[in-house]
Amino acid sequence: MTSIARGADAWIRRYQEAPDSEIQLLCFPYAGGSASYFLPLSKALAPSVEVRAVQYPGRQDRYREPCVEDLHTLADAVVQALREIDGLFDKPLALFGHSMGATLAYEVALRLEKGLGVTPAVLFASGRRGPSTHRDENVRLRDDDGLVRELRLLDGTNGAVFQDEELLRMALPAIRGDYSAIETYRCVPGERVSCPITVLTGDADPKTTIDEARAWQEHTTGAFELQVFPGGHFFLNDQVPVVVKTVAERLRSVHGA
Repeated sequence: MTSIARGADAWIRRYQEAPDSEIQLLCFPYAGGSASYFLPLSKALAPSVEVRAVQYPGRQDRYREPCVEDLHTLADAVVQALREIDGLFDKPLALFGHSMGATLAYEVALRLEKGLGVTPAVLFASGRRGPSTHRDENVRLRDDDGLVRELRLLDGTNGAVFQDEELLRMALPAIRGDYSAIETYRCVPGERVSCPITVLTGDADPKTTIDEARAWQEHTTGAFELQVFPGGHFFLNDQVPVVVKTVAERLRSVHGA
């Protein structure tokens, strides 16, 4: 197994250049997900918003690297990569994370504010309960078949993955590693970001109740809003136009993008 790569090129991907944009959006995938998941969002928001996405170790072109099984360590690595991008903080930066990615985006926002003095324009937390809420979940400890059953329940993995045994087996270590990171995560009590938080959630999400989604309000001293969409954990897969519209309008409201 190779060591974990360092540097912005390994961690941060940009699929659509938007040199005239006035605001940037950094996206964080769900457990087992990859940066390319946000390609449709990148295309939809260009050229007014420049979208970048985080590529975690252990998947796609980084599949030979070990997964990072601690969310705080993962947040540290992302922030280090962001520091290496010339001029990144010359424009306002918003964050968007789905599921595990929402919690990771929150931890990155904390580090940007406390360590670099950079306050994100807004944090979009999608498909995830507030950081201080906790469920006793142990998906990471299941055998491979149990892990696959969980993925089918959430319906967030491309159906082609389930049909290709070799592809599925290649993906499972990254998925298990991500589940280890999010299931063992605990936030630091009392910490809050100052940036506004917009929460997006599905009304039938088995992983997040409306009250658990509303708990994000406890983690910011800034503005808070909650938007509920029809659907389950991966509601945004079926609500792409509405989600894009919601994100674009919120970005315009914070920066006129």
